[in-house]
Amino acid sequence: MSENTDGYKVLARKYRPETFADLIGQDAMVRTLKNAFAADRIAQAFIMTGIRGTGKTTTARIIAKGLNCIGPDGKGGSTTEPCGKCKPCIGISEGRFFDVLEIDAASSTGVDNIRELNSMARTRPAEGRYKIFIIDEVHMLSTAAFNALLKTLEEPMAHTKFIMATTEIRKVPVTVLSRCQRFDLRRIEPEVMMAHLASIAEKEGSDVAQDALALITRAAEGSVRDALSLLDQAISHGAGETTVDQVRAMLGLADRGRVLDLFDMIMAGDAAAALEELSGQYADGADPLAVLRDLADITHWVSVIKITPNAADDPTISPDERARGLALSEKLPMRVLSRMWQMLLKALEEVAAAPNAMMAAEMAIIRLTHVADLPMPEDLVRKLNEQNPPPRPPVGPAGGAPSGGGGGGSTSAQGSAPAGGSGGMTHAPTMSAQTAPAQAPDAGLAKYARFEDVVELIGYHRDMKLKIDVENHVRLASYKPGRIEFEPVGDAPADLASRLSSRLQSFTGHRWGVSIATAPEGTITLRELMDADRLALEAAAKSHPMVAKVFELFPEAKIADIRTPEKIAAQAASEALEEVEDEWDPFEEG
Repeated sequence: MSENTDGYKVLARKYRPETFADLIGQDAMVRTLKNAFAADRIAQAFIMTGIRGTGKTTTARIIAKGLNCIGPDGKGGSTTEPCGKCKPCIGISEGRFFDVLEIDAASSTGVDNIRELNSMARTRPAEGRYKIFIIDEVHMLSTAAFNALLKTLEEPMAHTKFIMATTEIRKVPVTVLSRCQRFDLRRIEPEVMMAHLASIAEKEGSDVAQDALALITRAAEGSVRDALSLLDQAISHGAGETTVDQVRAMLGLADRGRVLDLFDMIMAGDAAAALEELSGQYADGADPLAVLRDLADITHWVSVIKITPNAADDPTISPDERARGLALSEKLPMRVLSRMWQMLLKALEEVAAAPNAMMAAEMAIIRLTHVADLPMPEDLVRKLNEQNPPPRPPVGPAGGAPSGGGGGGSTSAQGSAPAGGSGGMTHAPTMSAQTAPAQAPDAGLAKYARFEDVVELIGYHRDMKLKIDVENHVRLASYKPGRIEFEPVGDAPADLASRLSSRLQSFTGHRWGVSIATAPEGTITLRELMDADRLALEAAAKSHPMVAKVFELFPEAKIADIRTPEKIAAQAASEALEEVEDEWDPFEEG
């Protein structure tokens, strides 16, 4: 019984390109190298960069074969179309040509390895035209190894060439890059990849559905090696005839059409249907994390289509999915898609870290459905304005302002009172006692003409306990600078009068007389006055149609703060930088 010593060769190795004509998707690099070979302008060092599986090491081997090919008759020179039949071509393809040395930089990272390489670079080729060093994953070399390579890389022997490959070009020192010709290998376009996979499947005698090839192409993300590995697995999985459902099951992916259905349910806010669809996909073998990734992919795809409709023309997507994507892009606003994207990114993190991925995915779907139909804040404000336009002021008989119930003096007096009333409290005594300037104050106390000035002085010196006591427990009977009479209320401290007198004397340097007296009827404390003003502002705000509508929709809402134009202006003034009038200029002649 004979034994097959060759064994099975995977598709990625079996169909590895042998010439530049076999390379797919790298037309710019191939054109440059062909012109360089034709003009005999071959650099001493090349560096290939790109994602995995785009042909970096394969290109290095093709260059090595082209440099050392001697043709079937043994008389040929360097060429971009190696014959594949001469001794150097066969030896390089099989990895046993003495003058082409492949080095794995991931396992040969040290300076000693490069020192040995430098020694070999100075010797002449044993059987080929050039001695070629292919350094794979060159970014893995240590800093010392890179430094040891620089001199040889810049001025190698005429018979020595270096070809380096890396997926992390940023990790390669610029001193190395400047000594090499750089080629960036691109991701393979979907159309090119699908045609390549179809031709290989035909050569293997396997019937692979076009939709299945599209799914493999999308999963490969532009890498030929990844695509061929997946195709190899799909052919074995399908046993001669491979369908898209088999490939989807093999990759653990959800049906993209069903994911679109789930996306529609989420956007419609139908939580029950969305959870049922997610459970169905989970029962069919879909990974919850993969479903959320597909939802994020669809969100991104629809967003891009909304900006550039031509993006829908993707060969890896079926016509039905393209039509649905275009319809979604026309229906959904960009703000909704952006919100969906941000929430899905957060959900992906939660599902990946959760002990039960399905539970986390279900909670994410519930959140997404509940916010899907919520209006944006600006839409809500616009809708409220449309439903409740602000009332127009009434017009008097002559087209002017409405006539008041009294003279101008009466109107002014009424306008000075807070809107909405204060629950029957009389403010006049307090306002009169606190705000009226005292008559003939002492010169040193003239700046404290009002009782509010005294309270501000206490706050300035950061005696917050005294300030709170004065605001909450003092009903002012009379005031003039240097003399305060008040009626304590509530649980006022017994020493409030003496403490207030002592602290004001230390603040101002003048003696203050503070005594207990009975305040006029209806007098209120500063805290009661501030609360009354706040309540009046809240009442005025709640009377606005738009605010009233908000409270109607959200009954438990509360007003956290009211910023009046005066308050905003005062805050802006306090935060503004002082203007520098005369700024010193060091270059100004004195």
